[in-house]
Amino acid sequence: MRLTSFSARGYRSLRSVHLEIGQVSLFVGENGAGKSNLYRALQLVKAAAEGTLASEIAREGGMHSALWTGVRKSGQPVRIILEAHFEDEETAARFSYHVEAGLPPPVSAGFKFEPHLKEEELSLDTGRRSVEMMSRKGPMVFARDGEGRRVEHPVRMMNSETALAALAGSGRYPEIGDLCATLTGWRFYHGFRTDRDAPARRPALAITSPMLDEDGSNLAAVFATLAHIRGDTVDLKRCIADAMGGAELDIPLPGQTAHFGLIVPEFPQRVFAPEELSDGQIRFLALAGALLSYRLPPLIALNEPEASLHPSMLPPLADMIAKAAERCQVWVVTHSQALADAIRERTGARPATVMRKDGETVVKG
Repeated sequence: MRLTSFSARGYRSLRSVHLEIGQVSLFVGENGAGKSNLYRALQLVKAAAEGTLASEIAREGGMHSALWTGVRKSGQPVRIILEAHFEDEETAARFSYHVEAGLPPPVSAGFKFEPHLKEEELSLDTGRRSVEMMSRKGPMVFARDGEGRRVEHPVRMMNSETALAALAGSGRYPEIGDLCATLTGWRFYHGFRTDRDAPARRPALAITSPMLDEDGSNLAAVFATLAHIRGDTVDLKRCIADAMGGAELDIPLPGQTAHFGLIVPEFPQRVFAPEELSDGQIRFLALAGALLSYRLPPLIALNEPEASLHPSMLPPLADMIAKAAERCQVWVVTHSQALADAIRERTGARPATVMRKDGETVVKG
C-alpha cells in the first residue's frame, strides 16, 4: 500500500503544506527552514496508527508548543490537521486518512496542554464511489465491519486515543487493520548515535533480523542475516568499499551474539571492531543496514542522513538510496545539495526546495 500524498496544517512551522509523494521524495533546504517539521509530521501519521499520537505531541512540549503560532483565519479551530492518501497496488483502491488534534476545552477532564483527538476519518474509494470506513467525533466512533455494515464501535474513545489504532487492534475491521499494518511498518531513521555506547556499536542477539531497528541496535544481526541467511552481500560490500576506500566488512558466523568488524586496506591483517570506528564510518554502516537489509519496510524516511559523513561517502549513500527505492518508498530530508543531486542522478527524483517565508515553511517544486 503506497503513500500517494500527504498534507499537514497547523503544525509548528507548517501552516498548510500539501505534498504529492512518489517512489522517492526528496526535500532539500537550509537549517531552520522546517525540513525536520515535514519529517516529524509524517512520523505523527505512523504514531496515529500505533496509538501514540497524543504522547508524541506531548513529548514535544504539548499542544502549546506544537501548534502553528502564526496568523490564523478568524473562526477556524486551533488544531493540528494531518491527512494521508494511499493506493493499494494490487486492487487500485484508494484510502484517505484524516486526523485532527486540538486543545482541551476550558471545562474538561484533560490536562491543560494535553493533545485531544477531535476528529478522525478513514474513507475507501474503489473507483465507483467513496465509502466512509470510519468516522470519529469526540469519543464516538462509527465504522464498517467485515460485512460492510456501519456500526458504532462499542468502546468510546478517550481523548488521548486514536480510533485508527483502537479499531485496528479489535479484529472487527479488516480494512483498518490492513492500513495500520502498513503504517506501523514504516521506519524513520533520524540519524544514529555514534558515541562510545551507541547501540549500533554493540553486539546484537543472534536472531534472524530482516530489518534494521530505528535505533540501529540490531545492526550486527542485520549484517549476519544478509551474510549467513540470505547469502547475498554484494551490494553491501560494494557500497562500503566505495565509501571507505576499499574497506571490507567482516561478518563472522554468530554464536549467541552477532558481531561485525571492518578491514581496511592499510592493515589487511587486522579487523577493526565497531568501537574503534569513526563516527562517520559507524553512521554509514548503520545507513547501509537500513537501506540494504534483507527485507525493507513499505517506507523509509531519512532525516539529514549526510550528517557526519565525509563528502566522498555521499555518492555511495545515493547508490544505496536508489537501490532501496527499487523495493520501497524512500523519503529523504537533507541540507546537502550534493546528496540531493546525486540522488536525482540515480533515481530521477526532482528535489523539492524547503524554505521559510514570514515564519512559514514553504515547499517549492
